[in-house]
Amino acid sequence: MGLKIMKELDREAKQYVDDSLYNYNLKHFPKDLGNRYEDIGLFIKDDKGIVHGGLIASICWNWLEIYHLIVDEDIRAQGYGTKLLLKAEKIALEKQCDFIKLDTLSFQALGFYEKHGYTVFGTLDNVGRDHKHYYLKKDL
Repeated sequence: MGLKIMKELDREAKQYVDDSLYNYNLKHFPKDLGNRYEDIGLFIKDDKGIVHGGLIASICWNWLEIYHLIVDEDIRAQGYGTKLLLKAEKIALEKQCDFIKLDTLSFQALGFYEKHGYTVFGTLDNVGRDHKHYYLKKDL
């Protein structure tokens, strides 16, 4: 059998890799944490349905992981970021998650997350040559 490494965007192949890793991991977690995967999308929309920001996350095993949180620049400092974050935290608590994890860059929202009780557990220097990448966690 000849095998090759292919560089391509293949949704079915991606799903295979995702499913394979999930099923492998499932063997190593307690049974009561099985089947605990759920994508979360929270969006700020106006009356016309136009998106002005949002939060993308997922629940996996016993945590909620926030992948993206953005609020349009012209509506920042009006509390929408806090509302998104608090809604995600409420969902995590309802789903009996033990913690939330996320990451941010030094020019993004480190202070915002720290103000909301998140603590840095790791960093990477030299990101984009001039920045840091921060990894944060909040126990629930």
